[in-house]
Amino acid sequence: MAMAQEVREPHIHAEAEYFTLFSGHKIPSVGLGTWRSGSDAAKLVFTAITKAGYRHVDTAKEYGVQEEIGEGLKAAMQAGIAREDLFITSKLWCSDLSPDRVKYALKNTLKELQLDYLDLYLVHWPFRLKDGAHRPPEAGEVLEFDMEGVWKEMENLVRDGLVKDIGVCNYTIKKLNRLLSFAQIKPSVCQMEMHPGWRNDKMLEACKKHGIHATAYSPLGSSERDLIHDPVVARVANKVNRTPGQVLIKWGIQRGTSVIPKSSKEERINENIQVFNWDIPEEYFQALSTIKDQRRVLDGEVLFVNKVHGPYKSTAELWDNED
Repeated sequence: MAMAQEVREPHIHAEAEYFTLFSGHKIPSVGLGTWRSGSDAAKLVFTAITKAGYRHVDTAKEYGVQEEIGEGLKAAMQAGIAREDLFITSKLWCSDLSPDRVKYALKNTLKELQLDYLDLYLVHWPFRLKDGAHRPPEAGEVLEFDMEGVWKEMENLVRDGLVKDIGVCNYTIKKLNRLLSFAQIKPSVCQMEMHPGWRNDKMLEACKKHGIHATAYSPLGSSERDLIHDPVVARVANKVNRTPGQVLIKWGIQRGTSVIPKSSKEERINENIQVFNWDIPEEYFQALSTIKDQRRVLDGEVLFVNKVHGPYKSTAELWDNED
């Protein structure tokens, strides 16, 4: 991969650059999301790390871009970035949610990323799918999930030095409490959809109560929920003389969460990390925190709901009727 070899030091203020996990490891407060990053993933990762100063890259087996991301990481390290200065997250997909497949899935991810270890490995969703499951799933394609057995194997990855921290995505309070009832190594991170249009307050409070760090995915909203052009966001951005994207990212950080915005544009990638050494004043922060239209966008319906055969016949059932 032919890439420029210039490495620019990021202009980030250390006091806001990281959050400390209860394991003692530090997670950068802004990461590069890579969902739907496509064939440009290698270049985007390289540019984000070497030019914009990102140190956190978030990916997943299911995104289908881990090999490209591995190329981008390799090029960044060849350009002088130390592996220990990077924080790389990936996720265990639903078809690998059985104890006998956890280590194999992780080793495959490490091979694709050309890494010896991950900083963070997450259970992508708390639902097990049959290999090749349809969307939406047909009868018999959503399988029983041995949460305890899978978590024990996740813990073994930490003990084996293959992963520094483990965690979960898209959990409910009920599922988190169940996990905590048997976990010997507590989840360090819970990643979930969070933005001013879906604050996910109850789940965030549950994480804080247990000392679990929260990472916000889709912090800018999505095509189904356009927060960039939301009038409250636009008004705050105008008041603080920042872009709407920067305001949405900063809001997440001021809540105490790390954020993983994604973009396929170099200019936006650079812009999205310029969120340090300034704050959203309390009045405007509260305005962003009280948007009335609260709704989840990534609700999992197409992945896990079969309205006739179940076992989950509605999104309310997926989320344990907590929304």
